[in-house]
Amino acid sequence: MTLGDQVPVIENLFYIHFTENYGMAFGLELEGTYGKLLLSLFRILAVGGIGWYLFTLVKQKEHLGFIFSISLIMAGAIGNILDSAFYGMLFSESTPMDTSVFLPEEGGYAGFLHGAVVDMFYFNSHFDRVFWTDQPFTFSFPIFNISDSAITIGVLVILFFQKRFFKKQELPSPSVGETPVSSDNN
Repeated sequence: MTLGDQVPVIENLFYIHFTENYGMAFGLELEGTYGKLLLSLFRILAVGGIGWYLFTLVKQKEHLGFIFSISLIMAGAIGNILDSAFYGMLFSESTPMDTSVFLPEEGGYAGFLHGAVVDMFYFNSHFDRVFWTDQPFTFSFPIFNISDSAITIGVLVILFFQKRFFKKQELPSPSVGETPVSSDNN
């Protein structure tokens, strides 16, 4: 595919659309070579922090659903790091006119940690009129990839099941005649 090409999966709803994202979510980016390097290093540090947190959760035998959700977030972050780390080294520059070449003789279009992340899932539909109004209706969602999906699903599972994942531990109530014990006492 050339940059900007798309293939309908479900006509007027879901497309495989080839685009490159040099920044982060919604195409936001830090300008210049150092901005891309700073973003990549931040991602690596974030994955290190998530990995440490995940290790702690497993060690403390936290809720398996919470561990799974954090694992999805970490896997998605690693996927985006790998994409930006190696995609630019392995492919020639993508353009709307030419298909990029895998392992070009002159080398890739960018160095280590300076490549783009490929996004491909695109939900976009347009209706001339919908049942509740005679006005046209257009729905368009930002283009995303599998890694973004893993991160989003992990976050949504945590939000939906937070009461199950973060149960408050109650202190035992005192027996009749005992003085209540506060959790603030040392």
